[in-house]
Amino acid sequence: MTDVVANETLQAQIDTLYRTESRRVYATLVRLLHDLELAEEALHDAFRAALEQWPSEGVPANPRAWLVSAGRFKAIDGLRRRARFDLVEDFDIFADEREARERDDIEDDRLRLIFTCCHPALSADAQVALTLREVCGLTTEEIAQAFLTGAPTLAQRIVRAKAKIRDARIPYQVPEAAELPQRLSIVLRVIYLVFNEGYSASSGPVLMRHDLSEEAIRLGRLLVQLLPEPEAVGLLALMLLQESRRAARTSADGDIVLLGEQRRSLWNRDQIREGSALVVRALASRQFGAYTLQAAIAAVHANAATAEATDWSEIVSLYDVLLQIDASPVVELNRAVAIAMRDGPAAGLVVIDAILARGDLADYHLAHAARADLCRRLGDVAAARASYERAVALARQGPECRFLERRLAELDA
Repeated sequence: MTDVVANETLQAQIDTLYRTESRRVYATLVRLLHDLELAEEALHDAFRAALEQWPSEGVPANPRAWLVSAGRFKAIDGLRRRARFDLVEDFDIFADEREARERDDIEDDRLRLIFTCCHPALSADAQVALTLREVCGLTTEEIAQAFLTGAPTLAQRIVRAKAKIRDARIPYQVPEAAELPQRLSIVLRVIYLVFNEGYSASSGPVLMRHDLSEEAIRLGRLLVQLLPEPEAVGLLALMLLQESRRAARTSADGDIVLLGEQRRSLWNRDQIREGSALVVRALASRQFGAYTLQAAIAAVHANAATAEATDWSEIVSLYDVLLQIDASPVVELNRAVAIAMRDGPAAGLVVIDAILARGDLADYHLAHAARADLCRRLGDVAAARASYERAVALARQGPECRFLERRLAELDA
């Protein structure tokens, strides 16, 4: 019985390690092996070795280093058996490892992997898809949902991107200083997509995936240290301000709590202070972009003592500027919601109906949910019901579906 309990405890430890460390181990294996597929295989071999050896040998003092070492040597042994060791030997694995130890600590393996996956030789969509898959471990289905595209199409895109990296021998490294600015925008986009998947999961039983949002913030901090450009600072500010509300965004049962109903005492004031200071820093540069403006909007919310004290006029003004930089339907939708809060639901509904009439956001459940809420506030029960039903049909996340279904039930009551 004692052995069973011990094995279950060890299994739980290894499962936790896989969730928290597997992508870091993978990134280091890519650096050492210079091959994405080989590193993925080595990663799984390393965890299998842990399951076999740790019950008798005990958990090592540095599990991540042990897993990297085990994965690397199993990969080398496999290549030797297949008489292909020369492919790895050409890269001088051990010299590469020595060189990495001598580099500045900021050159994190996962940051290197992001820049590799975001190489200009790859298409923009492939860069994002590959980074989300290889760096963050999202499934093909999760990435497809983020792209609003089919999973088979997304899978083919990832396979082609991997082949391009292999065939073009794209280097696994952070670019030189002169190259960094032109490579920054796609990296920011990738980090933001990772954060969004953690902040509001595209599908599944929970609203948030804390591991992803926390990892995006960690990568954002690394990027700001490496390249403190205003938009990198603005993105970090945005993520911190959004993440500050995490504890208040769901009930004890995991149900959604709307912004206006959240207990602001649960908001993380340290993150709000840090994020607000970063917004000021980015705005002061006068070289900011969309991320900084979104962060400024988040700061208005975060620094309002109550929901009623929110400065909706300031928020609408910031959205007006944001639309000049990023004229997207989603930004228009968010501006419409702010207009409804400032001028009343009828004013916001006019804007949302215009967006939907163009065919934009027809399959975006939040657009229909926003329309339903404004119709509900105006007393148009039939229109509210139709929009809520459309939103429910499009939603893929458990808490969002439950929230929308409760709204429908309230209409029926």
